[in-house]
Amino acid sequence: MLNDAVAPEIVPAAGSDKDAPLKEDIRLLGRLLGDVLREQEGDAVFNVVETIRQTSVRFRREADAGAALELDAMLKELSREQTISVVRAFSYFSHLANIAEDQHHIRRRRAHLLAGSPAQKGSVSFALRNLRLAGVPRKTVDTFFQDALIAPVLTAHPTEVQRKSILDAEHDIARLLAERDLPQTPKERQANMQLLRSRVATLWQTRMLRYSKLTVADEIENALSYYRITFLRELPGLYDDIEDDIAAEYPNGDGTIEPINAAYVQMGSWIGGDRDGNPNVNAGTMQHALARHATTILDFYLDEVHTLGAELSVSTLMVGVSAELQALADQSPDASPHRSDEPYRRALIGIYARLAATARALGATNILRKEVGAAAAYPDADAFLADLRTIVASLESHHGAALARPRLATLARAADIFGFHLASLDMRQTSDVHERVLAELFAKSGVAADYTALSEADKEALLLSELAQPRLLYSPYISYATETDSELAILRAARDIRQRYGARAIRNYIISHTETVSDLLEVLLLQKETGLLRTDWQTGDSRCELMVIPLFETIPDLQRAAGIMSRLMALPLVRQLIAKQGQLQEVMLGYSDSNKDGGFLTSNWELYKAELALVADFRKAGVKLRLFHGRGGTVGRGGGPSYEAILAQPPGTVNGQIRLTEQGEIIASKFSNAEIGRRNLELLVAATLEASLAPQAASPAHAGELAQFEAVMAQLSDLAYHAYRHLVYETPGFTEYFFSATPIAEIAELNLGSRPASRKANQRIEDLRAIPWGFSWGQCRLLLPGWFGFGSAIGAWINQAEGAAKDEKIATLRAMYARWPFFATLLSNMDMVLAKTDLAIASRYAELVADQGLRERIYKRITDEHGNTLRCLELITGNTERLAGNPLLARSIQNRFAYLDPLNHLQVELIKRNRALSAESRIDERVHRGIQLSINGVAAGLRNTG
Repeated sequence: MLNDAVAPEIVPAAGSDKDAPLKEDIRLLGRLLGDVLREQEGDAVFNVVETIRQTSVRFRREADAGAALELDAMLKELSREQTISVVRAFSYFSHLANIAEDQHHIRRRRAHLLAGSPAQKGSVSFALRNLRLAGVPRKTVDTFFQDALIAPVLTAHPTEVQRKSILDAEHDIARLLAERDLPQTPKERQANMQLLRSRVATLWQTRMLRYSKLTVADEIENALSYYRITFLRELPGLYDDIEDDIAAEYPNGDGTIEPINAAYVQMGSWIGGDRDGNPNVNAGTMQHALARHATTILDFYLDEVHTLGAELSVSTLMVGVSAELQALADQSPDASPHRSDEPYRRALIGIYARLAATARALGATNILRKEVGAAAAYPDADAFLADLRTIVASLESHHGAALARPRLATLARAADIFGFHLASLDMRQTSDVHERVLAELFAKSGVAADYTALSEADKEALLLSELAQPRLLYSPYISYATETDSELAILRAARDIRQRYGARAIRNYIISHTETVSDLLEVLLLQKETGLLRTDWQTGDSRCELMVIPLFETIPDLQRAAGIMSRLMALPLVRQLIAKQGQLQEVMLGYSDSNKDGGFLTSNWELYKAELALVADFRKAGVKLRLFHGRGGTVGRGGGPSYEAILAQPPGTVNGQIRLTEQGEIIASKFSNAEIGRRNLELLVAATLEASLAPQAASPAHAGELAQFEAVMAQLSDLAYHAYRHLVYETPGFTEYFFSATPIAEIAELNLGSRPASRKANQRIEDLRAIPWGFSWGQCRLLLPGWFGFGSAIGAWINQAEGAAKDEKIATLRAMYARWPFFATLLSNMDMVLAKTDLAIASRYAELVADQGLRERIYKRITDEHGNTLRCLELITGNTERLAGNPLLARSIQNRFAYLDPLNHLQVELIKRNRALSAESRIDERVHRGIQLSINGVAAGLRNTG
């Protein structure tokens, strides 16, 4: 792992020559880490690390019981200081290996492009070519981009483990590693190596984790680092690439490129606005989030405008300018005679002054470069964009089009995408809180003594009655509960934020645990109480500033979703509000809770059915549906490749409108490298384009086959549901097993996020948040939420038949895999999870269960189902090896996991120590630190467990 002597072990011999540069990079980073470890910690620690690595490899390859005993003995003998050093070594290696892999992905993609190979699947050019060949006209493509909204939404959660300082150091290492692919002189090569060594040493000497409780403000700053690294430049750049791709596939007769004047990809965030179960989010955190958003984007604009001022030295002695540009220059506070013939510079100096004033007005406190003179702040981002477009238009009309691209045109594009708000901040709260707040308002206003006791019909009638009259329930002369005051203050803050930063700053209100129509009407009434829903009482015309979005999460909620929305959209007031939203309504679907509730197979099937039912009901109502997919990192929480997931959506569910969450270490995996980030953004656009415009097969034979597949899936879901529920919720002792055989207790008590891991202070799986539930199973390498129940379902369904009928059922399953994208994607994701599952490692965690009988009984249930699932997957796909269809990921796992395993072994030992200390009411902070470091390393190694 860490020096030349063991370099051949780093990457197994298997694999093509295409992986040679990857192997070289991993060897290099491993050697540098080894040098740093020797220098900082000494040969003794280095030798311990290497011995653990070799023993762990033997345990993995041979399932050697002797190796397990050796590991146990070796780890028990480690001092606390040695343990921390060893955990850090393997954790950092996981991070360094990820950097090398990302660089290799970039290298391979560039090689593909340089070779002039056909457009890759997943690229926008590939999607456009397929659409053109299918007869989709240019006008349809243009309309798609003008009307589309594709929005990745960054979220924080209890398992967030990354620090900005680490991200910055890793970003530098990635940059230096990329430079080694360029021609370098011997001196440049030596300088590069010295800098790499320096950055690896910096990484070693930088605290990887936070040792104080993470705050919402910390989470906001962590997310903002990805904007600086990736989104601010790569997203506008992607727009430029897409315009070129459209021009290449659908050229105009005169060869010109028609610009797309629409922000079809926009960023969203939950960080600072999601208060469901997070008491740390309030009006203040929302205001802080937007102030930091605005500061980040305005800092970017100021830097770019300053640079443009240096670049655009165009003189009117050489070329003319437009009257509008000259007027903009004349308004500038710059009166220097040295620039009297340089109107572009003067105009940009004026724009800079206005931006600086705007930044101060919106909360920025540190403008690095003082403006030349005073100027009025911009009233909104559109005014800033108009000034930039004035400059672009003048250049284009005076032989300066080449000067507008890339920086100026890209800056104008950024202004259109990010405004002064950077990202739309979603608000989220659970329906129970809204009910309690309104119950108090109703009671203290004398309208209804006990709102919560009313039937659903009476609640709806009361809410609609209140929405139809001008008076308010709230009185400033009455005292209310803290919760009521806080919730109303949050909504008032949202109103103020929209006025200050623009309407896109906050525009969505998501209701967790939506179970009834009244849950949605309650939020409309709360908006009325705080000035966000306004009615002209003479005309009856109503307008709502925040779209009220239901979140359907559990299996029963998903089953009720279409009915709830159908009844809601039938209400005259709601129809009017939807019309003001552009005849569009968003619905959010939660993957996490439905999985924890009903298991992997049933969750996916119920989501699929809910989407189809929603499409049908929205079509009847004449309303455009936008789905917001609450996907997590793990497959059990809706994770897996986004491109395939979007293409596998049921017909009619995309239509150019999609939002989806990005969470945890998935954010780092996708967006901590600018080029990888751009590729992931392009995948979202390409998939949405294809899913929206690609012609759907609609022949009767296809429809009949699809109906057959869906009927089979319904039966499989029922069988899988019962198998999963029987294990998780009906098996005596399972809760004790889970809390003992996974690090869930340690995750809950460590500083891994601003939100509690459980909704209530107990050990009930029902109250545990789905995120730490899935994360814990990933840490112990079972990843149970991503596969359990599949083997039982397939086996039971096939065994319902006999003889030739069994063969027919197997043939049907194989046809589903071959011809139904939904089923193929489901199996592909499960294949990935099973590739990352390791029963040998999981068995070490099972040893943490004190009750031997309980341990053996439940672990056998899990391993038996794992074997059944593997056999059934192989029966359907014909592949006996995991990830046969994704050799790149298969090699990646093979490369990394021999160095991930030691972290799991160390984590088990540290958990044993921690629990022994806890039994004696003692605490050892170094043990806590070691556990947290191991959690970070395992998460980094698995790459999609958040």
